[in-house]
Order: sequence, then structure tokens, then C-alpha cells
Amino acid sequence: MNAPYKYDIVGSFLRDKEIKQAREDFSLGKINQSQLEEIENKSIENLVNEEKAVGLKAVTDGEFRRAFWHLDFLWDLKGVEKVAVEHFSIAFKGHQPKSQTLEIVDKIDFPEDHPFLKHFKFMQRVSGETEVKQCIPSPSMLHLICCIREENYQPIEKYQDNDVLLKDIAYAYQKAIKAFYNAGCRYLQLDDTSWGEFCSKEKREAYKAREIDVDELAKKYVDMINLALESKPDDMVITMHICRGNFRSTWFTSGGYEPVAKTLFGNCHVDGFFLEYDSERAGGFEPLRYIQNQKVVLGLVTSKDAKLENKDEIIKRIHEAEKYVPLNQLALSPQCGFASTEEGNLLTKEEQWNKVKLVKEIAEEVWQ
Repeated sequence: MNAPYKYDIVGSFLRDKEIKQAREDFSLGKINQSQLEEIENKSIENLVNEEKAVGLKAVTDGEFRRAFWHLDFLWDLKGVEKVAVEHFSIAFKGHQPKSQTLEIVDKIDFPEDHPFLKHFKFMQRVSGETEVKQCIPSPSMLHLICCIREENYQPIEKYQDNDVLLKDIAYAYQKAIKAFYNAGCRYLQLDDTSWGEFCSKEKREAYKAREIDVDELAKKYVDMINLALESKPDDMVITMHICRGNFRSTWFTSGGYEPVAKTLFGNCHVDGFFLEYDSERAGGFEPLRYIQNQKVVLGLVTSKDAKLENKDEIIKRIHEAEKYVPLNQLALSPQCGFASTEEGNLLTKEEQWNKVKLVKEIAEEVWQ
């Protein structure tokens, strides 16, 4: 079992103009669902061919069917309601996403007909012999968005006891993991920005002012994720991707991993971590001393701009990380996807693929 691979990707890719136009036409009622899906299918098939052409060992659908990296999946859980808001729940350093979020209105559960299962099965058909990597938001994102970021959160009657909610989220994810496994998925990624917030001194102080104990919350999130992972079969790899925001090449938090490292790296039962390390905002490698037997995919190549990193500098940083994690447990990827929302980051498709090629070239040199 090799995933995560020595050169890997986080998940999302820049959408082509056809899919952007189709999604806009659909929102305006100019085309129907089946017409939209037909265009999405064609674009995703083209993407898979491009992923294979650059030599990726696991391919994704680029998140082409989503508006957001996380909300689309969460909106289709049972007990969740999509809502429009005046402002997005977090402030990026520049552009702002569309103002949409969600609320918990009933018992949380994972439905058997969740659309992401259909999307995965399509990927199985078009990927051929190449492995498919499925990305979904981490369990903690549902709680973080609805109960922590939302300053006026009022729990429904069923969830007056917060621990009951955390368990129900974990049980819903147990079902999700089993459903994806039964559909053929052997490589699942949990995308999670909660840890990026918990690393931020500014965010920690803001939560403390609201009497939220971030360290205690972090422990509860690890317990929730571990409970969800109890349903993971032995031949399935589940990783976690952590970043500090990725919208139109901007970000929303800063801070090294030290505040969460012992709790997260030392206790979370995922098989690997994809860690943002493309700028000084992520701090140094010292927190990696808490890593157990997980693989660590170093996000040393940025997906936020087109400038190609210096290969020798990246190799040097990989060996710096080796002081804390054995080289055979390390791997390399871009620090995030290229389009965490449908708008995408500020670079071209050619520049995007040049980044992926650079990751592959460096990895093959380091782990030859």
C-alpha cells in the first residue's frame, strides 16, 4: 500500500471555461441538471487524462462538480440546511467567497444516496487502472462552521449536549467511510482548516475572548475523527490535509503547527498528513517531532502563484524535515489544491501543470 505517494496532489484543479460557463448557465436556468452533468463529465474525463499524462499515481475529479471544497459535501448530509448569509464566515486577505453556509437543523447522518458516491463511481469508470483519490471535508469542519465560527450558534434540542453532536458527526462519517469503501475507494482524504485556525495566535485569542477553550476543542476533534476512523478497513488509506485558507490565491490564518502538534500528530489515527509548508506562515518543521508512524506529505510547492520554486531549495527543506521524520515517511505535494473554490487561484492551467511536474521531478530525485 503506497498512498500517499512520494509525489502527490491535494485534490482540486483549475476549471476550464466550458465547465464554468455550464455552471453559470445552470444557475440561470438555461440548461438542466443532465446537460450540466454531461459537460462536467467531459471536463473531468479530460482532466483525468491530463493527470495521467503528468504521471500522477492517484487522480481526482479536480472537485469540478463543487462550488466549494467543503460545503457541497456537507450540504448533502442529513440534518443540515444550506443558508445564505450576508458575509462569509471567515475573512480572506483580499477577495471574498460567495456568502453561503449551513446550519444543523436535525440529527446528523450520511445518506445512502449522497451525490459524492455517484461522482466517485464515475471516476472509477474513467480512471481505468489508475487509483482514484476521493477528497471530502473532515468531520471537524461541520462542527467548526456551525458551532464555533458562528457566534450566535443556538443548538437544537437534540444537541444541547455538544458531545452528542460530536458523536453523531463521527457516526455519520463512519457510514461515509464504509460507503466510499464499498464503492471501491481505497484512498480517502479529509480536508481540514480547523487546525490552521487553532495554530493562529490571533484566532486563538479571539476564541478565548468568547470563552472557547481551543486546546480542549482540539482534543474533542481528534477524538471525533478517531471515532469516525474506527470504521476504516485495513486496506484503505485515509489522510488529512491541513491548510490556512486557499481562495483566489489568498489565505486567512498564520501560525506554525506547535499549538496543535502534540494533540494532532501524536494522537490522530489517520495514515498521513498533507501539511502546508510553502511559506513562513506555516512555521518550521520542529512540530513534526510528534509524528508517529504516519506519512507526512510536505506542501513545499505553492499552488497560489505561478513562479516555480528553486529545486535545490525544496530538496534542502525536505532534508531539514528529515531531522524530525525519517525520509521514507516523507513525501512531496503542492501545499493545497489549485481551486479550493470554483473561481480558482491566480495562475494558468499550464502554470498549474508545471507545478505538478516540478513536484514529480523533485520527488523522483529525492526518493529515487
